[in-house]
Amino acid sequence: MSTTDLSQFPAIAFIGGGNMASAIIGGLIRQGLPQDRIQVVEPYEPQRQVLQQQFGINALPAADSSLAQAQVVVWAVKPQTFAQAAAAVADHSRHALHLSVAAGIRSDSIAQWLGNDQIVRAMPNTPALVGQGMTGLFARPQVSAAQQQLAEQIITTTGQLVWVQQESQLDAVTALSGSGPAYVFYFLEAMQQAGVEMGLPAEQALQLAIGTFSGASALAAQSGEAPSVLRERVTSKGGTTFAALEHMRAADIAARFIGAMHAAERRAKALGDEFGG
Repeated sequence: MSTTDLSQFPAIAFIGGGNMASAIIGGLIRQGLPQDRIQVVEPYEPQRQVLQQQFGINALPAADSSLAQAQVVVWAVKPQTFAQAAAAVADHSRHALHLSVAAGIRSDSIAQWLGNDQIVRAMPNTPALVGQGMTGLFARPQVSAAQQQLAEQIITTTGQLVWVQQESQLDAVTALSGSGPAYVFYFLEAMQQAGVEMGLPAEQALQLAIGTFSGASALAAQSGEAPSVLRERVTSKGGTTFAALEHMRAADIAARFIGAMHAAERRAKALGDEFGG
């Protein structure tokens, strides 16, 4: 995660103040962005109070002319509410860089709603809440190199990032890393249940499962070797790992898992069709 000093970063506004906005705001403040350069539009009063108490920032119930001060606007709204929210913001933000973290909503729709082509789309994931996020980014051609750098500075406060060259690839990013934490949690649940069935306390089984996932991921990141090589290295024919993997192969787990990710990609495309302009 970046440790860039953001004390000179321009004013930034968030439309929507939920979990992802909170993760980014927290990261920005930790890296030196003054609270008075951050404002949030959040209609839900209890959440506005949380944001004000947690971060000491200006939280508004609705968009107003004060948004014109922001050089960057981060869209952290639900896909189905984006068009309506954009209608209230567009007149105040035509000069700004717009960074959207809304799943599925394509930049053509956002540009149409805002009357602005300076748009970067981002697909983050929930580990951003603990500074371990993985985000895919796409920039429209009208976004300058300096504006891309601004987007990077924002996203690196929450973890790692990759740029994709085609916007359609963000649907694959959504299926892989955007929805990916849920897959990990699903397997953690299964590993914990198996551990309990084999006689371990639930707490201990979960600790073992989490430690195994985080350790294996760290090894994969640092080794530079393909996952298949790492897998083969710990799989002795006739051993315990071999028995487990053979059971998975017989059940066609890999193909079913890949099929599940394709289902997520199809849903990401459908969101753009359903809620786009």
